[in-house]
Amino acid sequence: MTDVYIVDTKKGINLAVQELFSYLEKSGPILKSSKEVYIKVNGIDFKKHVYTSPEVLEMVIEYLKGIGAKVYVMENSTQANMTRIVFAISGFKDVCDRTGTDIIYLDEEDSKTFEFKGKASVKDDPKGYNLKTFRLPQTIIKIMENRESITYINIPKLKTHSMARVTLGIKNQWGFPQHEDRGKDHNFNLHSKLVDVYEYIKPDITIIDGIEGTIHGHYPPTAFADRLVIPFNILIGGRDTLAVDVIGARIFGLSMNEVPHLKIAYERGLGEGDISKINVIGKDLEEYKEKYDWDLLQEFPNDVKIIKGKELLCIEGCKNNVLATLQGFAYDYPDKFKGGWFVIMGKGHDENLVDQLKAEGFKKGLVAGYCAIDEVGEKLVEAFGKRKVFFSGDCNNLAETVKAILKLAGMTVFDLVPIPAEELMPLIEEAQKHGSTALTPL
Repeated sequence: MTDVYIVDTKKGINLAVQELFSYLEKSGPILKSSKEVYIKVNGIDFKKHVYTSPEVLEMVIEYLKGIGAKVYVMENSTQANMTRIVFAISGFKDVCDRTGTDIIYLDEEDSKTFEFKGKASVKDDPKGYNLKTFRLPQTIIKIMENRESITYINIPKLKTHSMARVTLGIKNQWGFPQHEDRGKDHNFNLHSKLVDVYEYIKPDITIIDGIEGTIHGHYPPTAFADRLVIPFNILIGGRDTLAVDVIGARIFGLSMNEVPHLKIAYERGLGEGDISKINVIGKDLEEYKEKYDWDLLQEFPNDVKIIKGKELLCIEGCKNNVLATLQGFAYDYPDKFKGGWFVIMGKGHDENLVDQLKAEGFKKGLVAGYCAIDEVGEKLVEAFGKRKVFFSGDCNNLAETVKAILKLAGMTVFDLVPIPAEELMPLIEEAQKHGSTALTPL
């Protein structure tokens, strides 16, 4: 049996963290010979409800320092963001400053190339759309090469995910590949690639921050928070990340077989996925009777025409990547967001698509993903002009998608960032000075 622990945070986060580590210590020491501990948070973005609780991070750091650890906190935020900006706004930097903890911005490091080992594309790939290699930053390589002496702790947030079903311990490591290497092949192959990264580097301990959990995806519009953010008030922890993830998914009512990357990891022998062989300590799973939806809430602005390919449309890429961005901008910035444009995605479109758009009065829009660009991109540029038709390449190029939607909606990147430009620009300049490889809409 593999042990996974669920502790209640209603008694206080500090007490919950101490209780969780007291369980974990029963199976062996937390620290290894170097006493170095590297913590990976979920710092995807600074938007509310999407990142690891700074309070949980602080209590974990305090505990580790109390037992003599040298602690580092690391992250490479999602495309369209620089990690320095996310840390400054989310509160992570404040926590690290208060606790005297070093921050490692993974998007600012040199890297080394590794191979993806998962599924191949469904077709030959003469244009190189399906990336076969990816780059990992030097800190991750250091951890990989020193597993006997370095402790690596993974602290994801309890979230469903509109492309990966859930984003917990295994998915949290998708922050390791560089931005440029994440977008290509971010389609039906995504699930295998998540496991490829996990196979290269497995955490010693995973602690899911379940103080609150998000449903209908990982990036809920703040306007929908009352419907999409659930207070679970728990931490879930263990030494087998797959087992921890299986229990995290179960909190949402999802089985391992409903989350492709968990099933693949189990089939590859990378941990325990059979819930009957996981010993859950601290809470009875029978308390969690509801099944929550992982797909996006199907609410989008009426004045944006969404056109989906009938032959191929990957939910893991150009579909939900674009729709999540569109939904967030439209409903969280209603006073700034302007519609009156189209979004085209996927493969298999009507031959008279251009005529239909013209007849309905549309003059500009976004074409998202390789499939749609190859099929209808040239026709649309011919019909509406280069300045009116935006392309978002790859299967999931969030930076290009954000840039296009901002322009089409009459917004700027400064509308999205909750700090003034005089605070934002020095963060951008500092990241650039340190060689950030982040893809941004700037």
